[in-house]
Amino acid sequence: MIGKLTYMAAQATFLTTILILIIPNVIADTKAEENSAYITMPVHLSNEFSTVPAGLQAADSSLTSQLISVPGGIDPPLAEAEKAPKIIKVSQDGSGEFKTITDAVKSIPSGNKVRTIIAIGPGEYKEKVHVDRFKPFVTFYGTQPGNMPKIVYGDTAKKLGTFNSATVIVESDYFVAVNIIFANSAPLPIGKELTGEQAVAMRISGNKAAFHNCRFIGFQDTLCDDKGLHFFNNSYVEGTVDFVFGTGKSLYLKSELRSVAKGFAAVAAQGRQSESEDNGFTFVSCNLTGTGDIYLARTWKARAKIVFAYTYLGNNINPAGWFNNKASLSNETVFYGEYKCIGPGASNGKRALAKMLTDAEAKPYLDKTYINGDTWLLPIPKI
Repeated sequence: MIGKLTYMAAQATFLTTILILIIPNVIADTKAEENSAYITMPVHLSNEFSTVPAGLQAADSSLTSQLISVPGGIDPPLAEAEKAPKIIKVSQDGSGEFKTITDAVKSIPSGNKVRTIIAIGPGEYKEKVHVDRFKPFVTFYGTQPGNMPKIVYGDTAKKLGTFNSATVIVESDYFVAVNIIFANSAPLPIGKELTGEQAVAMRISGNKAAFHNCRFIGFQDTLCDDKGLHFFNNSYVEGTVDFVFGTGKSLYLKSELRSVAKGFAAVAAQGRQSESEDNGFTFVSCNLTGTGDIYLARTWKARAKIVFAYTYLGNNINPAGWFNNKASLSNETVFYGEYKCIGPGASNGKRALAKMLTDAEAKPYLDKTYINGDTWLLPIPKI
């Protein structure tokens, strides 16, 4: 049942929520998971994850305090939009205002200036959803964390091109998703020829978007982190090749990246092409495991920028770590960084493409300042 919206009124409520949801604990707190209103798919680290790297707890404390602190200097349009949020209910049983997410999105006027929370009941929603750039301040909110709604479709690049194969496309700014499963049901590509087999579950092309406790399910090119500043918290991304890709500038915190490949697998492909471009992916306190011969990333564009910090790297990580499929590129052009990662797949001195970062070099990539979070990252609404 959806009650009254509580958004920014009580710091105490916010503290409780964030401490349960966002603190990147090394070992999962079972009691916290049971009591949390939001954690339904907790990221459990491997049993092999027994050593806490030096400095990790300090980094966690810093991240947590920064996320709890909500400064007064948020973007003025965002501050105005949050004053009186609106809730639209979607339920497949007819108890809401709409039965489909698409119809709910269509009801939002172009030029929207109010935080509009689409409260989505449980079920599988077989639809392609598009939030265009004229509809900012939209939130997709799964109302039952233990039974998260799943938005799923099965398009591939063969028909529509990679970018438009996405089940959900968001082009508007200040988008938020909480407790949502984004999925592409296209089958696992078979064979060496993968052209046209890309099948995106979610494309985020808007600026200043946050995803909390979400799941992204697919095979090749699952999550298109297209462009803009983005925050992925306590989430799960599953795929085979390039299952996080794009030119976004994004922070992935306390999230699980899982390969389901049977052979070659690459987690990320980042599209930075020149030194003047300000974008890149940073993965902090994450968990990377799964099947196949897993590389942290493969070279896509000349100036790709990707950092893994305080992350557990599982058994199936290839010792080389990073895959260079473009002979003309090298560690002199791409920026692949690792910082205090642990696990059997952590660096063993064979990373030709990667740089082991110093404390000073890693610092800009470890907290919300990397994505200018002081101006737009807000507490999760509770409805």
